[in-house]
Amino acid sequence: MLILLALIGIAGMQVAGMQEKMASNYLVTNIAFQNAEGVTRRSERAIEAIANRKSAPSDATLVDTDIQQNCDTAFDPVAWARNKAVSVNQAVNVRRIDSCIIGGGSLAMGDTVDPVTPVYQITTFANDATTDASSSAAIDSIFKL
Repeated sequence: MLILLALIGIAGMQVAGMQEKMASNYLVTNIAFQNAEGVTRRSERAIEAIANRKSAPSDATLVDTDIQQNCDTAFDPVAWARNKAVSVNQAVNVRRIDSCIIGGGSLAMGDTVDPVTPVYQITTFANDATTDASSSAAIDSIFKL
């Protein structure tokens, strides 16, 4: 009976240890996601300031020359984020994609072209900590002014 109680106690300790590891993993994953989301929001504010020809916020993650205007070049957000995982703490890639969206134009050939509303693909990457990161997250979003 004593051996059975000891085995139950050991199993309970192992389960508690595993739950603690899982909770810690969930926490650092959540922190990495929140950091990536913060980079996305700062990038959106910077894009808005650039489009409106206003001064960029002090915490801007990009400048106007960082925005890729040619959307014809292939871009793989997953491969981009995997390459960033070991080299940087946070990164952003912005592409203007409104000229590549199918169905955005009018069929009235020969009419004057209305200016399109800018649409951007924003891909961000962030780690959970600036040093010795254990988790990272990437967000790929579409931002329309």
